[in-house]
Amino acid sequence: MNPFSSPARLRDMIRAIRACKTAAEERAVVRKECAAIRASIDENDPDYRHRNLAKLMFIHMLGYPTHFGQMECLKLIASPGFPEKRMGYLGLMLLLDERQEVLMLVTNSLKQDLNHTNQYIVGLALCALGNISSAEMARDLAPEVERLLHFRDPNIRKKAALCSARIIKKVPDLAENFVNPATALLREKHHGVLIAGVQLCTELCKINSEALEHVRKKCTEGLVRTLKDLANSPYSPEYDTAGFTDPFLHIRLLRLLRVLGEGDADASDSMNDILAQVATKIESNKIIGNAILYECVQTIMSVEDNGGLRVLAINILGRFLSHKDNNIRYVGLNMLMKAVTVDAQAVQRHRATILECLKDSDASIRKRALELVCILVNETNVKALTKELVEYLEVSDPDFRADLTAKICSIVSKFSPEKIWYIDQMLKVLSEAGNFVKDEVWHALIVVISNASELHGYTVRALYKAFKMSAEQETLVRVAVWCIGEYGDILINNAGMLDVEDPVTVSESDVVDVVEIALKCHASDLTTKAMALVALLKLSSRFPSCSERIREIIVQCKGNLVLELQQRSIEFNLIIAKHQNIRPTLVERMPVLDEVTFIARRAGSFPGAGLTSTGSSVGLSNGVAKPVAPIVDLLDMNSDDAPAPSSSGGDFLQDLLGVDLSLASQQSDASQPSRNGTDVLLDLLSIGSASAPIESPAQSNSSTIDILSPKQSKKAPISPLDDLSSLSLSSRATSNAGAAPMMDLLDGFAPGPPTEENNELVYPSITAFESSSLRLVFNFSKQPGNLQTTNIQASFTNLTSNVYTEFTFQAAVPKFLQLNLDPASGNTLPASGKGSVTQNMKVTNSQHGKKSLVMRIKIAYKINGKETQEEGQINNFPRDL
Repeated sequence: MNPFSSPARLRDMIRAIRACKTAAEERAVVRKECAAIRASIDENDPDYRHRNLAKLMFIHMLGYPTHFGQMECLKLIASPGFPEKRMGYLGLMLLLDERQEVLMLVTNSLKQDLNHTNQYIVGLALCALGNISSAEMARDLAPEVERLLHFRDPNIRKKAALCSARIIKKVPDLAENFVNPATALLREKHHGVLIAGVQLCTELCKINSEALEHVRKKCTEGLVRTLKDLANSPYSPEYDTAGFTDPFLHIRLLRLLRVLGEGDADASDSMNDILAQVATKIESNKIIGNAILYECVQTIMSVEDNGGLRVLAINILGRFLSHKDNNIRYVGLNMLMKAVTVDAQAVQRHRATILECLKDSDASIRKRALELVCILVNETNVKALTKELVEYLEVSDPDFRADLTAKICSIVSKFSPEKIWYIDQMLKVLSEAGNFVKDEVWHALIVVISNASELHGYTVRALYKAFKMSAEQETLVRVAVWCIGEYGDILINNAGMLDVEDPVTVSESDVVDVVEIALKCHASDLTTKAMALVALLKLSSRFPSCSERIREIIVQCKGNLVLELQQRSIEFNLIIAKHQNIRPTLVERMPVLDEVTFIARRAGSFPGAGLTSTGSSVGLSNGVAKPVAPIVDLLDMNSDDAPAPSSSGGDFLQDLLGVDLSLASQQSDASQPSRNGTDVLLDLLSIGSASAPIESPAQSNSSTIDILSPKQSKKAPISPLDDLSSLSLSSRATSNAGAAPMMDLLDGFAPGPPTEENNELVYPSITAFESSSLRLVFNFSKQPGNLQTTNIQASFTNLTSNVYTEFTFQAAVPKFLQLNLDPASGNTLPASGKGSVTQNMKVTNSQHGKKSLVMRIKIAYKINGKETQEEGQINNFPRDL
């Protein structure tokens, strides 16, 4: 024997490894043993082959590489003796898997052992094949395994059934070969063979629909009878487990019945009685009994509808929620979440128990219970459930508050019956967990408050009180500061008092104190402080007696290190000190915010309704539907119900550019014409405007504060600081003559003048829309006596090699335009530009000369039956239209 080979036994090696105190010592021992095993393998010593393989298996379990011993497994399997084969098959199952190429070499040995006269060797081969069989091995050895399903010994039949389950998973095409032998196993009296046969039939039914129908027709009655005998069987020591007769067979039978009953009313009817018997007879005071009940509940919820059984199953789950074991409570909550979609009313009966689970010490149970509560909420129970959740919010763990707050806000927003209740609940959430509330939640609250004009006084008083109690909640401070800035005068006058509230005595100084606290609080972030400064500016107009004090507070931020606050402080100070004539208009209350538009923006969609070419209706908040124009307005930011601001041409550009172009002030007696959208864009680019009127100095005082223009007022600045921070209050006067050079610089930005043909004004054509697959060209004409109406001929050209079928064109325009579409010349667009489809339309501009045309389009067509859509926006209309 090689001097390096070690005759040490397995237990000696294990003892040596366990005696190691460090990982380095363990690695040294393993290296020494592996070297000895390699030396023994090189000598091809059969005496120590089984011992070497046993050592390799232990080393493998420790995580060290043992690939060099794989061939030893095959040699032992090829040995004639049972001990060597047992060690070889054990090593084969542990050291190799189905992805190893070496496994191909063992197929012949497996085939010989499956036909061996020794049933124990046959059992070894079946175990190995059932654990590591690949698809190729399964195809080669399936006939032998199928034959062994009829073997005389029940242990071999059991192992053959388990091996067959592996084979049909690897090769589903072989499933039909095992259907008849598998159904024959369901009549076995031996529980080991029966449970293996049930598992094999379950896999067959999942894989093969024909097998499912066969087992459903031939075996359902027998399975029900077997389960009934098992449930009613007397005490049997051979199969008894904690007082239950073979619970594993119970569970396997219930799972197979679940597969058979799903989607089949007849099979479900035949098993209803036994399911009810199992659900009522099994005791739930032991873990094994709960496991059987859980499988029974799953089966009841999966088979076809039976209301009484489902109520029984849900009641069992309700008992699970009161169990002391966390795992049972968790699976009960999981099953109730599935059951609520089937029978919500039955689950509602256990609402109190589910709410108790919210207070569980286990975080996973609390989270699952919260999800279930949110599913249970509806219009009838929203107040009761929200009350429970808000009360629990007060005592909940900080780690759980974020999820709980998000769910409460979602419930209140979705199921709120009235605005005052919505506001009350949101204020409670903000007071208890305002720091966990997301931005979109308090944004939505402000939108609701803005729309509830009759609740402005109630809301601002409630927020004032809440601020005094919970000033550390950042989100609450923001909403309170916004409302105080908007409705501070209502707070002072106790206007809009409701019967449910008591009057409060608040002075102007008290209101200013609250905003000052929010501004100077070290915990307040930039957003809160910026909102506080805006609120102070608004209060300076609402409370003239506190104007000087407010200015002093604002000036204190003049040297703030944050540029945003510093700029606001300087600008607001100048407004208070020098521009008192425009201050009331600048700080007047915000117009009512459109809830529909806000919801659309939150959803990431374009403001307004979807495109349509036929009459439709839009749902209002009170549930009444109002008719709308044939083409729904996609470009207008305000609904018909909300008070709209001045119809400046900047409304549309405001969305495109992301800046506020609305008029900061507008006197009621002013008759200044608005500039159209293109003029505003040119003004932003500082390149002049051809149509801007020359304003008088009196008009310039009430015009838009030109913050975006780099051109300063001709008035000399008072001081260098004022020069840097002053707001230009005069608009630039641009002569018409100055527009021509600008248009030259833009290189054709302005279209050529219209020409008169056949008593019609004809304008140059434009390419309105072009993509890789489609081109749209607009041709324009007008009647000389009707300049507001433009006739447009749209011409569509296909740029691809595919024919477009079912071609449709839709368009939407703002409210100041009226659009009439004529039918298209066809609905098929030839390929490769060999033809075109035309469609005429008329656009009437009610603000001709003030606003330019703008249009949003949607084109739909099919390519080889596949629907395709293209959308776009057209802004390059000639300015004179």
